[in-house]
Amino acid sequence: MSEKIQDGSIAILDLVKKEILQPSEKDDLALWMSNLKIGRYINHKQQEIVATYAKVLQSIQNDPCYSEKALRTWAEESVADPWLIAAACVYDFTIVTFEKYVQSNAGNPSGSAKIPNIADKFHVRTTDLFHMIRELGIKL
Repeated sequence: MSEKIQDGSIAILDLVKKEILQPSEKDDLALWMSNLKIGRYINHKQQEIVATYAKVLQSIQNDPCYSEKALRTWAEESVADPWLIAAACVYDFTIVTFEKYVQSNAGNPSGSAKIPNIADKFHVRTTDLFHMIRELGIKL
């Protein structure tokens, strides 16, 4: 997978890298990420991404299936999820996540938004790591 990241086939959002490197104890993923050469590094502060980020948060605010808690959580500066959706929307990327789409219901608003649910509203495709590995032909 390192090769695909280095050649730009897989993009890395700056906030995702920051989130991975944040643990006080460096785990294997953090050590791997800190030594990785990233060919397509996306800065979340790009104007079009910032504008789309605002739309992502607004969609949660306006959706009766989500509570105020869901909005507050996703609006926290350290949460990469809404920025990831915004960047994927702007660049027509697919998001790799282990989160699954969850049926929501306005009668019982959720306090937790899930990437696949919100990404779907922005026509952003999501997949899991194993499917991405197969799609890219990565041999383990």
